[in-house]
Amino acid sequence: MNANARIFFSLLAMSILVDGCSKGSPEVTEKPLRFAATMIVGTTDQKQSNFYSGEIHARHETILAFRIGGKILERLVDAGSVVKAGQILARVDASDTGLQKNSAAAQLQQVEDDLKRNRELREKGFISQAVLDSKEATYKVAKAQEELATNQNEYTNLISDHAGVVLTTLADAGQVVNAGQAIMQLAQEGEREVLVAIPESRFSALKIGMPAEIELSVEGMESHKKYSGRLRELSPAADAASRTYAARVTITNVDSQIALGMTARVRFGATGNTGGQLVPLSAIFQQGENPAVWIVAQDGSVSLRAVKVAAYLDEGASITSGVNAGERIVSAGVHKLTAGEKIKFAENGNLK
Repeated sequence: MNANARIFFSLLAMSILVDGCSKGSPEVTEKPLRFAATMIVGTTDQKQSNFYSGEIHARHETILAFRIGGKILERLVDAGSVVKAGQILARVDASDTGLQKNSAAAQLQQVEDDLKRNRELREKGFISQAVLDSKEATYKVAKAQEELATNQNEYTNLISDHAGVVLTTLADAGQVVNAGQAIMQLAQEGEREVLVAIPESRFSALKIGMPAEIELSVEGMESHKKYSGRLRELSPAADAASRTYAARVTITNVDSQIALGMTARVRFGATGNTGGQLVPLSAIFQQGENPAVWIVAQDGSVSLRAVKVAAYLDEGASITSGVNAGERIVSAGVHKLTAGEKIKFAENGNLK
């Protein structure tokens, strides 16, 4: 190989070497920051979110009915009537029961006279003790029949067992009714309650006897009037249609401004206002049985912190320890994060 050829190949090798060095290794690009929704703890109004709408009812609401069938001659009260205990509310035709009563009374009188004669004969030894015992048994039967006929005749009057207010009337004069058929509904005087519907997610948080706050809109007052109460009854089964649980809250300080049928709002203070912080359910990161939240630092990095959840409500989780008001937490997408990761976060729709 001559000198010119050696020079050519040397220059070619150097050119290839320089070209390879100029490409070098590929550039390393930074991983883009993940976007996450966040919130400042303490900005959710926990107290106002626990109210349930309901209606005022009497503790005891009784369906009244005749104990015998017949034609209603008169109904003496209407819906809204205030009645006293022992007051006659309606009457059915007593013609047949009156005849039965008179017949039973006449039969009893006959049997009683016969028994009296047989007792005298027994004292004189003219009849045996067995014959007298038979007459005694006949008398007892006739006496029971007479008492039964008397009771049946009295059942022609529908009498109120308690003082109260007639809520509804379900039958009128001239109507033929059966024994036990509903004639009217009576709200008994005394205790008043609020009937509310509790959603499935709140059922486990409520306990019988827990305190409650009740609000009523009263005419002439700018704000709601408040009453105290307690949870008296909570249905163990949900309504098939609404999937809610019926609950009754007793009002402990009833006054004259509380009327049947009024709309009321109930808040269960024992669980609704725990003194903690309310955060969205989507902010809870479940580590087995241990709940936690992601805390967002000033530089955007996140760290996981264990918290204590007092109750899981419809509107969020009530946290009593582990996070303080004013701290920023991740409110959604918590299962996509890793400890120490930096994020872009948003609040009120603005990127940070």
